Amino acid sequence: MNWKKFEFIKIENNSDFVTRVLIVSFPSAMVFILLAFFDLLTPYWAVVSYAMILVFNAAFLLPISSELEQVKKYIVNLSKGENNQEFDLEFSEQEAREIAEAVNSMHKFWVYKTDALEAQSMSDTAVLDTLPDPILMIDRSGNILGANLSTRKLLGENVTTKNIENVFDSHNFIKAVTKVLKKETESENLIFYAKEPFNKKIYAHIKQLPWFSKGRAVAVISLYDLTKATKLEKMQSDFVANASHELRTPLSVISGFIETLQTSAKDDKQAQETFLKIMADQAEYMSALIENLLSLSRIELSQDDAPKDEVNVDDIIDDVVSSLSLKADEANMHIVLEKNDKTPFVLGDKHQIRQLIQNLTDNALKYGVASSDVTIGVKLVKNIPSSKAFTVADGKAVAISVNNKGPKISPEDLSRLTERFYRLQEHKNMNIKGTGLGLSIAKQIILRHRGNLTVTSSNYDGTTFTVYLPIK
Repeated sequence: MNWKKFEFIKIENNSDFVTRVLIVSFPSAMVFILLAFFDLLTPYWAVVSYAMILVFNAAFLLPISSELEQVKKYIVNLSKGENNQEFDLEFSEQEAREIAEAVNSMHKFWVYKTDALEAQSMSDTAVLDTLPDPILMIDRSGNILGANLSTRKLLGENVTTKNIENVFDSHNFIKAVTKVLKKETESENLIFYAKEPFNKKIYAHIKQLPWFSKGRAVAVISLYDLTKATKLEKMQSDFVANASHELRTPLSVISGFIETLQTSAKDDKQAQETFLKIMADQAEYMSALIENLLSLSRIELSQDDAPKDEVNVDDIIDDVVSSLSLKADEANMHIVLEKNDKTPFVLGDKHQIRQLIQNLTDNALKYGVASSDVTIGVKLVKNIPSSKAFTVADGKAVAISVNNKGPKISPEDLSRLTERFYRLQEHKNMNIKGTGLGLSIAKQIILRHRGNLTVTSSNYDGTTFTVYLPIK
């Protein structure tokens, strides 16, 4: 027996080591007592012999007891989570070695399982956190056990300490959740308006988790914001209604005059000339409206395709000025170009940028005061003004401003200028022709180019539209 291995090993006071030695030695004690009783052995030698047996049993039991004591400590520490290191003490006893190896194998197995589950949990959490819509997991009592990042941003980091009834104030929603929790139905879908904390129209999908799912969660709730979809639906509906109305008016005029020309004005040459001129104007308006609608549709279809051409803004502006010079002369107006150095090329769609500048310049001539100037300014700026509604490009940009001396536009009207079919009432009163789509087209072009549009208006300086386009 290698005693050096055990000279520093201590046996705990409450380990019952002494009791164990005495119990093992008890049969020998009875034998020596009988031998001494029948005078087959003197009491002295009986005591000496029994003492020797005690020493022998203690020496025999000490290694195994000490090693088992170490194994016990290791297992107790593992049960408390206080020891994550492998048990590597060398043992002299086969039984202790086998127990230690079994404990180590079990420890390795559960450490691996724990790490795997933790990694899977982190992976699942990361996936859920990337989802844009709120997702909640609840237990049988409606307590929120888990929530993804979107939910925590919306409802607060402490949302997992709350009950679903304390978060949402919709009776219909709570009723649907209760039905799922009571297993009256496997899933529920409903649309409700949540005043707090959303203040939005919400679509909710509540579904029971499968029976084999682990943990306390019994149902998952997915929430989808319908506000944007509803707004888009309304915009599309309004667009169709407005387009139908804009086309119906000239069609009614043309139909009415055709009927008149076929009946009462059939032989009236003067009436025919007047009516035919009006019909031609209405047909021209419808043609312009249809062309603008098609143009708007084409731009929206290409919205996800980033323009990649290098466009010479100076050449485009020169072309626009040249093409609109006759219209300016007819209104006794002048187009003034203000720029310093050669303008850098911009990254864009040449056709759309020309359409954009021409629309703005044409509007400036149409709505400007007679005998005034329309000023087109071009300059390089360090960055594009940011927008809360959309993303703009980083870096330097070319700013193209178009100014006329028309009447001041109110702030209320300024905020609606890029809406489809929106026209100022004073322009309608002045019978100035227009489809109300020019600035909507301009806005879509600017969005595709990741630029921006600003509008300022005052009685003194007139109205200025400034377009920002990112350079090459």
